[in-house]
Amino acid sequence: MPSAMEGSEGGEEGETLRYEETEDNSVSPTDLSELLKEGTKESHDRAENTQFVKDFLKGRIKKELFKLATVALYFTYSALEEEMDRNKDNPVFAPLYFPVELHRREALVKDLTYFYGEDWKEKIQCSEATQHYVDRIHHVGQHEPELLVAHAYTRYMGDLSGGQVLKKVAQRALKLPSTEEGIQFYVFDNVSNAQQFKQLYRARMNALDLDKNTKERIVEEANRAFRFNMQVFDELDKIGRSLTEEAQDGGFPVHDGKGDIRKCPYYADKLAGKVGPGCPYHAAVTLAKQPLVQLLLVTCVAVVAGAAAWYLL
Repeated sequence: MPSAMEGSEGGEEGETLRYEETEDNSVSPTDLSELLKEGTKESHDRAENTQFVKDFLKGRIKKELFKLATVALYFTYSALEEEMDRNKDNPVFAPLYFPVELHRREALVKDLTYFYGEDWKEKIQCSEATQHYVDRIHHVGQHEPELLVAHAYTRYMGDLSGGQVLKKVAQRALKLPSTEEGIQFYVFDNVSNAQQFKQLYRARMNALDLDKNTKERIVEEANRAFRFNMQVFDELDKIGRSLTEEAQDGGFPVHDGKGDIRKCPYYADKLAGKVGPGCPYHAAVTLAKQPLVQLLLVTCVAVVAGAAAWYLL
């Protein structure tokens, strides 16, 4: 979800996300935290204005789509935390290694178990857009570890800020349990004060021994991370529109987010990007909408009605 953002109530139009406004007089414009904040504002605005995020903030999100977003997060954080573990002793990242406080993979496993059951691993797959994101994270962790901070900053600082707004929206819109099943991703049990922790994290970033060129590369990588997130949002939005179209076309509950979409093998193939014969029901509905077919149907009905009337007479 959009990162490095703080939440506030937004009235009837839904929740809103905004930049942190707390000023720290001890920072310098050349500090990495300030360079990232200023250097990613434009990307932040674009991410916040993607259709998926706007709909989410207004509570317009189907449960099936939220589940797919959780799947994308699982693959993203699995890659990120694998590379963070790999570089936990590397001086270019070590000061930002907070596995107990920040790591999300285990929380996401709980969410996926809640949504898909104990055999969740057999029911999910990494989408195309998410895979591009994952591949970049692995490349950075293995070949340019000094850029890993950009991905950690973009994700975790956002999760502790605007992510908390999304948690409330999801819980309310999807009628999730008050015990927080399904939204464990947003629960940071080991961060007692999010604002203080974020200040600590920014201070650690600013203390990294980095030259000007490396800082510029980190800001560039953070913008790249935003673009990867936006690509995932756009992919989810397209799937969401497909879900809506299926519900309008056929009216089957299994396609409107109330049932298990995996029970329709044709639709599962569509999400997986496979080419198949298509769902017989929807094929029939589409065929029935053709003018020529409708004319033939009307003619057949008239002939049958005429025959019945003759027989009764």
